[in-house]
Amino acid sequence: MSWREGKPKVALLWDESFLWGVVSYKALKGAGLPFRLIRADDVRAGVLTECAALFVPGGWASNKIRALGELGVSSIRQFVKEGGTYIGFCGGAGLATSDGLGLLDARRKPTSQRVPSYGGRIRLRLRDDPLWQGIDDPVFHAWWPSQLAVGEGVSVLATYGEALSDAFSSDLNVGDALSSGGWEELEAYYGINLDPRRMLDEPSVVRGEHGRGTVLLSLIHFDSPGDSNGAVVLRNLWKLIDRDTSLQTAHQMPSCHSEPSPSPLVEARPRLARTATELKETVDDLIQLGSRNFLWFEQGPLMLQWRRGVRGLEYCTLKVLMDELAGLISGTGAAQCAGPMARPFFRTEQIAASAETQLDKIKEMLLPFIDEARLLLLLERRAMEREKLTFKDTGDPRIQKIRERLFSTSKSHGGLFKEVIDLMDALLYMLLTS
Repeated sequence: MSWREGKPKVALLWDESFLWGVVSYKALKGAGLPFRLIRADDVRAGVLTECAALFVPGGWASNKIRALGELGVSSIRQFVKEGGTYIGFCGGAGLATSDGLGLLDARRKPTSQRVPSYGGRIRLRLRDDPLWQGIDDPVFHAWWPSQLAVGEGVSVLATYGEALSDAFSSDLNVGDALSSGGWEELEAYYGINLDPRRMLDEPSVVRGEHGRGTVLLSLIHFDSPGDSNGAVVLRNLWKLIDRDTSLQTAHQMPSCHSEPSPSPLVEARPRLARTATELKETVDDLIQLGSRNFLWFEQGPLMLQWRRGVRGLEYCTLKVLMDELAGLISGTGAAQCAGPMARPFFRTEQIAASAETQLDKIKEMLLPFIDEARLLLLLERRAMEREKLTFKDTGDPRIQKIRERLFSTSKSHGGLFKEVIDLMDALLYMLLTS
């Protein structure tokens, strides 16, 4: 693992991460690890010359490429070539492959050759490496990961092992599917690979060199909420990046059970807090509607498990972003449990005014989205009773029309949903960094 002398900073690239940006932010804060948030504009402006490493969370790699643009892509390549370290999780790993930045001789396998909808705990098979120091039972989390084919110069640090019984493949519980006789019939009906055993011994964590720099790619989410093993790996990783970095220990982090204090932003702009609370309650109602209609349930902190046929990731993303915004604005939300969330943004009236303006724009777009999404979910629930529904295919033209308007026809984020979360993401970034 390489690092730059006298440059201990790790930059977290925020753009096009959404849910995964929040997940990574909270995990790094919770592990007591120093980092700074940056955006693609900062990369293009040369901020990586001040950094030892770039950490890219999950998210759609194609969207990240577009956000970076040609200058951002070339800046990252040059940064690594000159000795910087690149760390990519899930979509951030996909970004660095031959199809993206080209930092390693690795490519993502096509959907037909992998298990595309696995989510939950999985045991890894580890190779000897300092990254795994302190890990006794290597159980971690994978969330709808790719599978990699790697070429020359790429070291495999871990491969997929046993899928745990509480995990899911699509909307099927792994333990239940095995007990009922296996996966063959289910795969024929679903039309996709479901059996987690197809992943056995496939690379899950790899490392290689690009120029004088180091590239570490993980299809495992070491930043998963509440994952103590993942926190150990993150700390090991940070030590390898810069052995002189002073890390906070867990007992130095603020307690999630401490009494919350009113946000100064609430005092300066009380209507802002009321609007944030209203929008949070509206999103919560939408999530509860999905739960009442057996469309999804909570699989763990910040994560939903949804039925095949609805876009659960989008609704999960919407809830997480709204919860974080409401928590930051009020000073009483779940965001505070991850550690200090950059309270300095409360110090200026200008920031408060800008936040109010942005939140009003979010409200203007979010409420119509919620209204249509409620109708769509109920229509999809009924459609499941008469047809095999997927996020793409339906025999109901009314469902198809609403889907295209809300999400587009792309599997990645699009439509009105993308416009809404772009606004939410921009406000969240401002509150975290101003």
